Parts: sequence; structure tokens; C-alpha cells
Amino acid sequence: MNEEIVLCAASAYEQKFYLNPEFDSLPENIKQELQIMCVLYTEDVGGILMLVFDEDGNLELKVDHEENDFFFDEIGSVLKIKELQQTKRELFESLELFFKVFYLGEEIEDNPEK
Repeated sequence: MNEEIVLCAASAYEQKFYLNPEFDSLPENIKQELQIMCVLYTEDVGGILMLVFDEDGNLELKVDHEENDFFFDEIGSVLKIKELQQTKRELFESLELFFKVFYLGEEIEDNPEK
């Protein structure tokens, strides 16, 4: 696997949310939390937000916007991403663990410190 896998995305342009069907097995409350988080982000700053797993199973928040979108808030975007990384840290770590175990086949280490 040498490419990224999109977990979910939201677009202010199309006013749509996308959840990759490969992740339908996630609990319903997690899917709803992802949808709310992504949609609120795009409502606040505009553009497109994608949550993407890299080849090592790390979850990345990627932002894109149309070149001529003068309503996209670049400063607000950076601040909102930092806020999400702090407030949703536990969710993101759980999603990374889920991906590493079920998609990359990694073994879970019993580590009481984590």
C-alpha cells in the first residue's frame, strides 16, 4: 500500500459529507461525530476537509480550497485544525489504532502506559 486512504471528507462547495464505505463498520456514534466535525469545519472556514490515513496508518487532516475562493478563511483554517487536533486527540488516536489493526494487520501491544 503506497497511497493514502480517505476516511471521510466534507465540502463547503457541494455541501456534502462523504464517509468511505470501507469504514461502515465503525460505530454509529463515531461516524456521526466525524460527520458533525467535518461539516462544522467547512461551515466555519469553507473549503474541503479530508481525514486521510497515510501508508503507516497515521491520520492526517488535509484541507483544500478552490483557487478563486476568496471566502475561504486560511487563518481560521489553521486555528480550527489545531483546535481539532487537541480536542479530538482521543478520537483520532482510536481511529489510527482501528486502522492499524484492521487494515494494516498490526498486533496490539499490551502497554498500560497508553
